[in-house]
Amino acid sequence: MPCPVRGHASDGSPVAEPDGEEGNRVRPRLHGVDDLFALPEGEWLRIRPSLARLRRLVLLIVLGLVVLVLALLGVVVSETRLLAWPLGGVGLLVGGWLWWLVGRSVANWGYAERAEDLWIRRGAFVMRLIVVPYGRMQLVDVTAGPLERAFGLAAVQLHTASPATNARIPGLAPEEAARLRDRLTELGEAGKSGL
Repeated sequence: MPCPVRGHASDGSPVAEPDGEEGNRVRPRLHGVDDLFALPEGEWLRIRPSLARLRRLVLLIVLGLVVLVLALLGVVVSETRLLAWPLGGVGLLVGGWLWWLVGRSVANWGYAERAEDLWIRRGAFVMRLIVVPYGRMQLVDVTAGPLERAFGLAAVQLHTASPATNARIPGLAPEEAARLRDRLTELGEAGKSGL
């Protein structure tokens, strides 16, 4: 049964007064949507900024290939020369926007190890918060592709019973990935033994 609203705080937001058994619970007051993605205590651990450099390098390679294909089309088909400047301008705008988006996405990625669960926050425009209880983890997967290894990065992927769980932390130093792998495996085993 929801608590009835009985008055307003000094900022004008409604204040719920406890009613019955639910009155023993203390709920934090949310002042905005961003509070949904804030930790109740502590701070987010951040991923390495070199992930942004890696993703921007891949972006430059892909954009370079697209420009090369368009230039070859312009040489082969004379009618496409008229489209070269407008397509180039659109390509620069899209490339600049993607460059900014990569930086924002990497800056927003964070994770926090709590007593009972792991929180992962990510997203550039659409923020997403994933909370994985340690007892629900089935597998901890560590990966590092050739480009990631060249930049000194690794990723930790958590697998649970739900196939929809996308609990992945990219952009970790190899030492941090190994520490997190060992800690999550230990906490996952402890959580399962408590069931």
